Amino acid sequence: MDLLPYLTLAIGAFVGILMGLTGAGGGILSVPLLVFLLHLPISEAGPIALTAITISAGAGAMIGLNAKLLRYKAAAFMALFGLLLSPLGLWLAQQTPNTPLLILFSLVLMYVSIRMLLQVARILSGKPIHSAKAPPCQLDLSIGKLIWTVPCARALMFAGASAGFLSGLLGVGGGFILVPALNKFTDLPMKSIVATSLGVLAIVSAGGAFISLASGTLNTGMAIPFSIGSLFGLLLGKFLEKKISGPRVQQIFAIFTLIIAISLLIKALN
Repeated sequence: MDLLPYLTLAIGAFVGILMGLTGAGGGILSVPLLVFLLHLPISEAGPIALTAITISAGAGAMIGLNAKLLRYKAAAFMALFGLLLSPLGLWLAQQTPNTPLLILFSLVLMYVSIRMLLQVARILSGKPIHSAKAPPCQLDLSIGKLIWTVPCARALMFAGASAGFLSGLLGVGGGFILVPALNKFTDLPMKSIVATSLGVLAIVSAGGAFISLASGTLNTGMAIPFSIGSLFGLLLGKFLEKKISGPRVQQIFAIFTLIIAISLLIKALN
């Protein structure tokens, strides 16, 4: 009996639970878990992760759209530049040896986990840091829409392009870029930031997954059960989120991510 589809389903469910509990950034562990547990190269694990992120982020974005939290114009604008840079990342991933990609991915994970630990520590201490400088993208409260300016468009373009490039290169959704960028460059509430980020992730990841499918680099036999598990895990994670303290979950997730990052770096250097 071939247990691989069931193991892939279980890994996907675990990743989905993390996404539901922690927000868009939970999907960043898809690739390292596929690399560690299923011994896949990053170039093969990335497209599988992108397929799962497409489905899970798409579901989250639709929920945000129905709740009128998703800024769809901003999401579409960022996704446009993400789609332009994603193919370049996918191409580089296929041309680059696995070891340098592992090292790069481990460094990205370390950055994300350390930044998250610092943010959680600030929240738990009750000392949030507020920027004195007004963000380039501000919400017009009279109409509930962003006021578009050249600095605003430039900031969102850079965030979307960066997320798209790393999405293609490493198979990450890019939520760890989009959420902080939207938090820095806009005055949107956090629920709207997460919903808008999910909208961008769904579009950009779908583009990367489609390119991988068309080029024959997507393992559909593993992508399908992984995506199904991720979607059900996301729904379970959203249910558990209401019963568990947010900052503590983020803290545990950050520590777990840091451990994975160090293990990935050791694996790459050996």
